[in-house]
Amino acid sequence: MNTRFLTSAIMLTAVCGAAMAQSVTPSEEDGKYVITAGNAVMTVNAKEGGKVISYKLDDKEMLSQLRMQNQYGSTFWTAPQSEWNWPPVNEFDRAAYEASLDGGILTLTSQQARKLPYVIEKKFMPAKNGKLIRVAYTIKNMGTEARKVAPWEISRVISDESGLIFFDAPVEQIEAAQGELIPFKGEAGASWYNFEQTRANRKINSDGKGWLAYAFDGMLMVKKFADITPEEPAPGEAEIQVYVNSGKSYIELESQGAYKEIAAGESLTWTVDWYLMPLDAAKAVPSAALLKTVNKAIKASKKAKF
Repeated sequence: MNTRFLTSAIMLTAVCGAAMAQSVTPSEEDGKYVITAGNAVMTVNAKEGGKVISYKLDDKEMLSQLRMQNQYGSTFWTAPQSEWNWPPVNEFDRAAYEASLDGGILTLTSQQARKLPYVIEKKFMPAKNGKLIRVAYTIKNMGTEARKVAPWEISRVISDESGLIFFDAPVEQIEAAQGELIPFKGEAGASWYNFEQTRANRKINSDGKGWLAYAFDGMLMVKKFADITPEEPAPGEAEIQVYVNSGKSYIELESQGAYKEIAAGESLTWTVDWYLMPLDAAKAVPSAALLKTVNKAIKASKKAKF
């Protein structure tokens, strides 16, 4: 056997495998882009507020597909909400973003908002090892004065009684932000919640350790972002927020960055690493082992290249 040929073939196979592990390609549907990292596939729609409209592991969906306004996919807002109240700022949440694709990085840029002097930029970057997709959000201050603002990612997941939301924080420090307190339970020093039905909309604020996770249908989704202190969020906001509606058909997993001043003409960038991996349904229970699974995945990808 020609060992030189065999070695070359092995190297070529390894290179091809690495290339297949991550990619960003335009979809056949106008405005949509498909981002692949290993077996995880994210679809972004530039024409629908630059939203992440799908996040799948193989063919299983993680994000809500309810086709009602503000109840599907994952979006980005600025905090505090008191600056714009409701509905969300159209240019950030619903209007079309300009898209460009360069070197395997997808960049989406919003229009300047009428209500606020900001332009939002989103960069989607799959890691070369196929373990995660990094989303970098940039808030650009287009005004003539310095302003304070915080970044805010809102992801709507499929709601199901088997779904488990959890993050690394003692349950005693969770506060009700709207309605009654969502009944998180404490286990292994973390906070855990399985869905249950109530007649009230509820939302909680919490500090955390820079990540928020959801286990559902044999999948584990983890969002990793910069850990901040309880004093750093925007007024009335928090590092971690969870919203559950009255019919338990709609769930929001929310994370925020620090509330910082941006000088006129300057910008603030905040990144969120998205992980999606298989998880045995029997292990989707509150435990130190599940926390270890999350921390192991995050630690293994700290040196990820894009």
